[in-house]
Amino acid sequence: MALVTFNIWRGSSEGGEFQRYQTEISEGMVVLDAVHQIQAEHANDLAVRWNCKAGKCGSCSAEVNGHPKLMCMTRMSDIPQDKDVRIEPMKSFPVIKDLVTDVSWNYRVKQRIKKFKPRPPDDEDGTWRMAQDDIDRVQEFRKCIECFLCQDVCHVLREHSLHDKFLGPRHLVYTAALEMHPLDVEDRLEDLKKTENIGFCNITKCCTTVCPENITITDNAIIPLKERVADRFYDPLIRFFRLFKRGRS
Repeated sequence: MALVTFNIWRGSSEGGEFQRYQTEISEGMVVLDAVHQIQAEHANDLAVRWNCKAGKCGSCSAEVNGHPKLMCMTRMSDIPQDKDVRIEPMKSFPVIKDLVTDVSWNYRVKQRIKKFKPRPPDDEDGTWRMAQDDIDRVQEFRKCIECFLCQDVCHVLREHSLHDKFLGPRHLVYTAALEMHPLDVEDRLEDLKKTENIGFCNITKCCTTVCPENITITDNAIIPLKERVADRFYDPLIRFFRLFKRGRS
């Protein structure tokens, strides 16, 4: 066992500060274990959100030594213990208390995205035919556990606080799952350009780096969506044929 020092942010939306705690770390412990141990030994009122402790609910998101992580999936053995371990709430969202942030904005954003709209059935019995490759393409996006670590690391939200103008990588993944679904016929491209401002993303791939489900957010979701928007609104040939068709109608 090793005695490790933690600097944990304590406070509320009105302000706060880091407080130092020491606790014994044993083999196999994760950061969430250490936080719970500190709760039991030193700070019974320490607020931390968690649920499954298995990396599937996305509840225990926080920043460990400045990196957005799931505390339940971050092993203490992978963290340098020769200096203080800093734990703080996600910076892209308002603090409620201590390590707990208000992520309700994400659910409001999700509600405004146009929902799944299937094409008419292929057969009289109400069924559709789909290629397995098309199904596999969108299946990756369904692994998202809505931990919002990608939202936390996104510079548009984290550094520029453009929550009222940009939906963030998590919701671009959700949009991609709909747009690339083989049955969906809804059109979301104009919304992506004009109200969701997909152009704000400069594809740094930081969202892909922090994803605990290893979703290839940038390459498989965001870039294809940006390409579709570019084809629709900026490709000169497509714009010409659209104007030509409009002129003949």
